Amino acid sequence: MQKACITFLIIAIIVLSGIGLNLSETQVQTEYLRIHVRANSNDSLDQAIKYKIKDQIVLYLTPKIAECDTKIKAINMLNSSLGDIKDIADKVLAQSGFNYQAKASLKEEQFPTRVYGNLELESGIYDALIIELGSGQGDNWWCVVYPPLCFTGEGTNYVYRSKILDIISDFFKRSES
Repeated sequence: MQKACITFLIIAIIVLSGIGLNLSETQVQTEYLRIHVRANSNDSLDQAIKYKIKDQIVLYLTPKIAECDTKIKAINMLNSSLGDIKDIADKVLAQSGFNYQAKASLKEEQFPTRVYGNLELESGIYDALIIELGSGQGDNWWCVVYPPLCFTGEGTNYVYRSKILDIISDFFKRSES
């Protein structure tokens, strides 16, 4: 009986994973919430300030995103934080002597295929936090806000876990007992 349950669980995971992989490019990739910080230009100074701003925004968002256990909660938190995110970026820009400002918004956008570590995000439409610095015409820094792949909590006590993996691990631990 336990082997049948395990087999069913594995098949269900494979089938559900396959469904997620077969999304067309016009569908919103619902499992991910991306973040893009777009530089004003590809000038070395504009690119350098992009990374300073990214660091400050990640520092600000890390404890907030740690409280979000669903994508909807992450979106709601980001919506309520857009003003603070813009203010953080504008402050870094002003302190560094730049004469342009930032814009922060949440929207659906078309993105090309991107790779983050072992994760490949297929091209498609994704919900994303977009931070445009000045014209936003330069190269961007990107990552995934939810699930929090780039918010590692370095220097903090935050630990991110997969609830599905926890459930599967608990199931296998109980079946071995």
